[in-house]
Amino acid sequence: MSTGNRTLRLVLGDQLSPGLSALRDADRAGDVVLMAEVMGEATYVRHHPKKITLVFAAMRHFAEALREDGFTVDYVRLEDEGNTGDLGAEVARAVARHGGTRVVATFPGEWRVWSAMKRWRAALEVPVEILSDDRFLIGPRDFADWAEGRKTLRMEHFYRMMRRRHGVLVDADGEPEGGRWNFDRENRKALPDDLDPPAIEDIAPDATTREVLDLVARRFGDHFGDLEPFGYAVTAADAERLFEAFVAERLPRFGDYQDAMRAGSDTLFHAVVSMYLNIGLLDPMRMIRRVEHAYHDGAAPLNAVEGFIRQILGWREYIRGIYWLHMPDYDERNFLDAHRDLPAFYWTGDTDMACLAATIGQTRRLAYAHHIQRLMVTGNFGLLIGVEPRQLDDWYLEVYADAFEWVELPNTHGMVQFADGGLLASKPYAASGAYIDRMSDYCRGCAYDVRKKTGAGACPFNLLYWDFLDRNRAKLEGNHRLGMIYRSYDRMKPERRKAIAEGAAAFLEKLDAGERV
Repeated sequence: MSTGNRTLRLVLGDQLSPGLSALRDADRAGDVVLMAEVMGEATYVRHHPKKITLVFAAMRHFAEALREDGFTVDYVRLEDEGNTGDLGAEVARAVARHGGTRVVATFPGEWRVWSAMKRWRAALEVPVEILSDDRFLIGPRDFADWAEGRKTLRMEHFYRMMRRRHGVLVDADGEPEGGRWNFDRENRKALPDDLDPPAIEDIAPDATTREVLDLVARRFGDHFGDLEPFGYAVTAADAERLFEAFVAERLPRFGDYQDAMRAGSDTLFHAVVSMYLNIGLLDPMRMIRRVEHAYHDGAAPLNAVEGFIRQILGWREYIRGIYWLHMPDYDERNFLDAHRDLPAFYWTGDTDMACLAATIGQTRRLAYAHHIQRLMVTGNFGLLIGVEPRQLDDWYLEVYADAFEWVELPNTHGMVQFADGGLLASKPYAASGAYIDRMSDYCRGCAYDVRKKTGAGACPFNLLYWDFLDRNRAKLEGNHRLGMIYRSYDRMKPERRKAIAEGAAAFLEKLDAGERV
């Protein structure tokens, strides 16, 4: 039944921020906030159950917070009678219910949602206004202006511009703290055996979250991943507390060990807050300023603070800019002409390669793995064997709680797989087993011998690394960062190159046959 002229204000599941542009000038007495759990959003890929729980539980808590703040909230639950399962259809139903005279929304994170929103303007009988998402620190148009005319779009150049623009870790003259823009070389230490990172608090599910857990178990229990135990934050207050704990307990050593990996130690010194940031429970600039203050207060070293800030002010904003600059056809690129199917063990963890088994097992349990596990273990292996890019893209989108297409796709398609031909990364991030051995303890308990380059029991990464370079030589040998590596390959004795080729071929044949590797 119509209740008068109203503005319908839409809040999506990754827009759970009180300062959201769609809410900013709302008339609490007359406007209606629409939030909807729809099957289309929960199943466009088969999301990890923990991810679905995180989003739905956070949505329900955010709706209640809006009500307490005086908003009228129309919240459509997944199993409500009449729920169409489609976001656009739910907007149309809400307009009819409330007699809305216009719809206001904030620019979405994903191209497919933006495409749908543009169709709403024709389908609905009321105006649809899409406001910019100014929770990000640079908009798509501004990023496009920065990119225009540049031969290469390197993140480092973008990052320096953003540091100066926002006055982060720079002096009065706009020069970097410590005399350097980037301390990445100091952030590559392996974790000592006698250093145990502090545990991260689990947030006990309240009644609202428990209700969502029951829903997800009932409707999405067959998706990849463990639903319980569930200990993630679903409110801004809890997310803030977890972030503050990171700053106090783990930030000081984050820089040194951010690239390290250890079996049985899932989170090391990482913040583990990207899922909260990406759904709006945390504010990026507040996080940046808080970490910057920790440096100025002497509570954290510069290499840790700069490394963390680079991930948010640099990499996160850069990745989003690349996404909107090159969609909708960015995901169709396949520069290396890779067409192998994703191995079945990416869904089971059933492999004798200890690094992959550990990373996939952790992903199944937590819907989380840190950036080096994603890039240099699961990603590196997929790159080396030549997985068809879209299959690996979809896998990352499905299995991680922080994965939304704007952030996931450029990372996996460009950074991990080099499928864009170097638009994002200056070289493929391919590595042999030596890198994994240097940065982790995975190799100690592996069925394969990382010290063996060829022959029975040799680490597959050692064989596949050189095979990848040889197989893709026509496309890669002109890369200035790979010239020395190709010269090393050419200096190998013919019998060693032959052994590498035969060993890699035998491994891939076994993999393609579905045998355990």
